[in-house]
Amino acid sequence: MNEFVIKSGQKTTDRSKYRLLLWGLLLDAVGMLSFTIPFIGAFSDIIWAPIAGLLLKSMYKGTIGKVGGIVVFFEELLPGTDVIPTFTLAWIYTYLIQSKK
Repeated sequence: MNEFVIKSGQKTTDRSKYRLLLWGLLLDAVGMLSFTIPFIGAFSDIIWAPIAGLLLKSMYKGTIGKVGGIVVFFEELLPGTDVIPTFTLAWIYTYLIQSKK
């Protein structure tokens, strides 16, 4: 798991940025898998929500990781919100929106 974590103070290369994006897309897809299994899928979110929160927190250091981890935790627990690509949105915020500031 440490291969996609960018440590604070570490220079971000294009390769590591896009590797983080690919991991985010994969993890968003895993979060949406609960839609494919009727009834059982909703219960899998109870297991996936804390895992997703910890993963997002470890992928993005600082405030974005802490806030994103909380957001993805509740997003996975609330019914019908699995379609929100939280990992991808965290990447967009970090590398497209925040980098312009």
